[in-house]
Amino acid sequence: MDILDLFYKGGPAMWPLLVLSILSLSVIFERLWFWLRILTQEKQIVDRILDAAQDNWELAADIARQASHQPVGRFLYAPLRLTKNDAETFRLALEATAEDELAGMRRGEKLLEAVIALAPLLGLLGTVLGLIRALRSIRIGDLGTESTAGVTTGIGESLIATATGLIVAIISLAFYRLFQSFVVNQVKVFRKAGNEMELLYRQSPPDFSNRTSAIVRDNFTPPRKPGKTRLSEPPEPPNSPEQ
Repeated sequence: MDILDLFYKGGPAMWPLLVLSILSLSVIFERLWFWLRILTQEKQIVDRILDAAQDNWELAADIARQASHQPVGRFLYAPLRLTKNDAETFRLALEATAEDELAGMRRGEKLLEAVIALAPLLGLLGTVLGLIRALRSIRIGDLGTESTAGVTTGIGESLIATATGLIVAIISLAFYRLFQSFVVNQVKVFRKAGNEMELLYRQSPPDFSNRTSAIVRDNFTPPRKPGKTRLSEPPEPPNSPEQ
């Protein structure tokens, strides 16, 4: 049977179901592309930064800065761009950045949750409306005759909306759970990489103060103090004439 024919037979509830399906598919494709880029490059970025941090913190900071287009790159670069060297600030920078990055990874989940909740209800509503329309045409005198054959057809067509709502909800739920599993895995990756980075920091803390102060000295020009200009000595007054 033609898809358009099924769509029109499903009743008015098929239109909001179509909108929900388009929203759900847009989120699914965007999140799939997002996770595909992360999962294929993440391990390599973490290994390069941690290997460089064992010998040269400035090289590790440069690698993390170049990988700042990835969430794990921004996560590891957050404490390395600070100039204050203490373990508490290092740990707080990691924790704050991890919260922001994980929140960004959950983008679109609320929309998928709404689709999962609304799609079956809209499908059920469409079926109920179709049943009301089909049963309204039944007359008591027509029971058991051929005139009621069209009623069963109308009841069958009214179930199309329920089936469509369930299909949209099931597909959305499957990808919703998949994306949640990716986020849970990222929590483990961030925790492991952050702990290893903090351990390396406590063993040999980086010293970026010399680099920063050198930059400041090169670009710093002391201002002149206003109102204190050095004037030439005033000329001696002429000798008074002899009386």
